[in-house]
Amino acid sequence: MGCEYLIQNTKRIIVALDFSSSKEALGLADQLDPSRCRLKIGKELFTRVGPDIIEKLQGKGFEIFLDLKFHDIPNTTAAACAAAAELGVWMVNVHAMGGRRMMEAAREAIDKSSHRPLLIGVTVLTSIGLSDLNEIGISTDPADQVMRLAKLSHDAGMDGLVCSAQETPILRQEFGSDFVLVTPGIRPTGSDVGDQKRTMTPLEAIHSGASFLVIGRPINQAKCPRQVFDSIDYELLNISS
Repeated sequence: MGCEYLIQNTKRIIVALDFSSSKEALGLADQLDPSRCRLKIGKELFTRVGPDIIEKLQGKGFEIFLDLKFHDIPNTTAAACAAAAELGVWMVNVHAMGGRRMMEAAREAIDKSSHRPLLIGVTVLTSIGLSDLNEIGISTDPADQVMRLAKLSHDAGMDGLVCSAQETPILRQEFGSDFVLVTPGIRPTGSDVGDQKRTMTPLEAIHSGASFLVIGRPINQAKCPRQVFDSIDYELLNISS
């Protein structure tokens, strides 16, 4: 993954298919253009309908971010990442709290695969705040914990991170332009933040250094999803990286 790729990237938006059925997911996909966005499949949809949904969406031309946040012993996580690679997904992620050995095992498994998706580390979920960290025994603030896990992820060979847009400036400064930064918690101006505690607008996130924006409810719960997508995409088109 090089700087040239990020500069040429125009498909910045990853639309989250936060649904419980193939019908809903495919219905939204039919309203979107695979040349303009990618799609994210998370735990609920994947658990309910299985890997078949990936094949169907790929058949429509979409690249898939498989967002399952693998977190297990190294051998199990490596096997799961290898299985994801065999599905032909564009991106897969692991949770950095699994530690260096787990991430290195995942990296090795991806590197041995004939298809090599981007391998991304997850640091601190955007729904987590200071009190949440303190409650589980981590006596630091989210920004410090993100940086600690980010350095570990980088050293373990991850291609980038899933992180809050609020952390992207310092992460971009620390790890340079080649490191992929994927930001959930994106909310267009005036939209409901829901259960996200660390959010930004799409334009703010890109200016802060995000490579890709994960956008869910503002698009997938809209009356006219394509119209909402078009308005966000148009706003981002003229941004130079």
